[in-house]
Amino acid sequence: MLLLPCAGLIVVVLLLKADTRQACWQWLLLFCLAGGVVCASKLAFMGWGIGSRAYDFTGFSGHSALLASIWPVMLWILFSRARPALRAAAVGGYLLALVIGVSRLIIQAHSLSEVVSGLALGYLISSSFLLLQYSRHTHIRFLSNGQFVAMLILPLLLVAQGKKAPTQNLLEQIALSVAPVTKVYTREDLHRARPALTPDRALRPAPAS
Repeated sequence: MLLLPCAGLIVVVLLLKADTRQACWQWLLLFCLAGGVVCASKLAFMGWGIGSRAYDFTGFSGHSALLASIWPVMLWILFSRARPALRAAAVGGYLLALVIGVSRLIIQAHSLSEVVSGLALGYLISSSFLLLQYSRHTHIRFLSNGQFVAMLILPLLLVAQGKKAPTQNLLEQIALSVAPVTKVYTREDLHRARPALTPDRALRPAPAS
């Protein structure tokens, strides 16, 4: 409920002027790539039990990946029209993603391997985008004071609402519809070493009682 609207806000800002529309499509492609990798890893575990018990890995941390993808780019947009010293504040986006990623560990929402891999994926996406823009000397010079304030206020309003996006439930429904299982795999199944359900086992009739 916070990250996806912020990603959309980046798209809107980059579309406002013709000389940054190419950057918009680059951002969309890279961001969708990150989201696709995260979803694929989660569906692979939920539907087929593909994970790692040794590393306690059930898929990339979506929060960590999206945070590391969005915040460096968001702060680059906010400060790209400022003096060079202030533009360096975009580095704060990397630190913010790291801090929130660590918070996911503290509340035990994800394992270390999931957070580290999620942050690495997100950093790869945001750094690739920013390097592309620096190579093209792209700057967001047209951000008005009102737009600047809006980009600051929107995340605060979304956080204040405290709502959670139903992404986890949606992924579970997709996994149940495409995988040969009647119940999605969970972390508890991973540590109990529940065997992955193959199509052969899924179609084999149960023995008569």
